[in-house]
Amino acid sequence: MKLYYSPGACSIGIHVLLNEIGKPFEAARVDLAARKHFEPEFTSINPKSKVPTLVRDDGSVLTEFPAIATWLARTNADKKLLADDPEGMARTLEMLDYVVATIHMQGFSRLFRPANFAPSESDHDAVKGRGREMIEKAFAIIDEKLKGKDYLSGAFSIADCALFYVELWASRFKIPLPANVAAHFERMKARPAVQKTLQAEGLAA
Repeated sequence: MKLYYSPGACSIGIHVLLNEIGKPFEAARVDLAARKHFEPEFTSINPKSKVPTLVRDDGSVLTEFPAIATWLARTNADKKLLADDPEGMARTLEMLDYVVATIHMQGFSRLFRPANFAPSESDHDAVKGRGREMIEKAFAIIDEKLKGKDYLSGAFSIADCALFYVELWASRFKIPLPANVAAHFERMKARPAVQKTLQAEGLAA
C-alpha cells in the first residue's frame, strides 16, 4: 500500500492507523503549500487533489478519510478497530463522521480558508470566529462522550485517529481542550504508533 499524505494534515490520522495496523506501507509526501496536489503527477492518482489518498496493493485508489479508515479496519479485523455489532459500528462511525464533517470541514476549514466562506476579506475575522465557536462546541460534546472512557468507543478505534488530528490542530491554534479531550490527546500521543507517525512526518505534538 502507498499513502499519500501531507505533514500535519488530516492524513496524519490514516498514517497513525496504518502504523497501528503494522503492515508494510509506503508513505509519499505531498507538499500542499507548494500546491503539488494540483499537479498532474498527483491528480492522475486522485483528481480530487486531496489527502489522504491510499493506493492499495491491487493498484486501486481509495479516497476520503472515513472510507479509508473503515476499509482498513474491516480488512484488518484482528486489530479490532471497528466494532462488529451494528450498534457499536454505528456509534464509532457516528463519532468519526462528527469529527470529520463538523470539527474539520465546518470548524477548522473556516480557520484555514475563510475566503471559501466569505469572498470579502473584511468578513474573514467573523468567519474564523464562527469556526472557533463550532470547534469549541463540538469539543464540549465530545468531552461528554469521553466521560469515564479512555477512547471514544471505549476501546481504541478508527474514530480516535480522526479525533487525534483535530486535537493536534487545536494545539496549534491555541484552542483549549476540555479536560477529557485533553486527556485523550495525551493518551494518543503516548501510543507508539502516534510517536512513530509524528517522527516520520517531522512533527512535534
